[in-house]
Amino acid sequence: MIPPRAPTTLLLAALAGCASSPPPRFYTLEGPPLATPTRADPARLRLSVGPVSVPDSVDREEIVLRTGGNRLELSDLHRWAEPLPAAIARVLAADLGRALGTPWAGVRGQWTGGEPDLRVAVDVLRFDSALGQAATVEAAWEVRRKDGGPALQGRTLAREPTAGESYDALAAAHARALARIARDIAAAIRRDGG
Repeated sequence: MIPPRAPTTLLLAALAGCASSPPPRFYTLEGPPLATPTRADPARLRLSVGPVSVPDSVDREEIVLRTGGNRLELSDLHRWAEPLPAAIARVLAADLGRALGTPWAGVRGQWTGGEPDLRVAVDVLRFDSALGQAATVEAAWEVRRKDGGPALQGRTLAREPTAGESYDALAAAHARALARIARDIAAAIRRDGG
């Protein structure tokens, strides 16, 4: 016969075990802050970033680590604070604004500055995270002008070593890789007269 308190004791023990698991940690991709314009300047370039697509294998809340040639591992306790496509668009917009000297750079769908002069679409082909090693981002990108001129297209592979073994260092390395992609896009825009 089971004593009357046994189920309650077992339930409390099980709940105590669940309560002791560590909470997840959340990470963001951080680009430079955009300068706020002090007055309207119609000569300044206006651009929007989006859509941004990422591989299905990393399009999730958990940080996905590449642990071998064909092996990926989900980190349940280390997660992105926002969806990767949104984070990448936000960081690229900030990086492009800084590289092109314009405060009028924003994310598609959140754009409120009138019709942008340029629309930047990005297809992330690789978003590899190797903890304690490097962040690798490969992206194909396209820039379309408001006037309907020919699109600028390019592809950038950026690999940034991590500055430590932590997930913070990995997120920072991804942000640096995105900055390199933004520099390539900005250089193409400047060469084209934008």
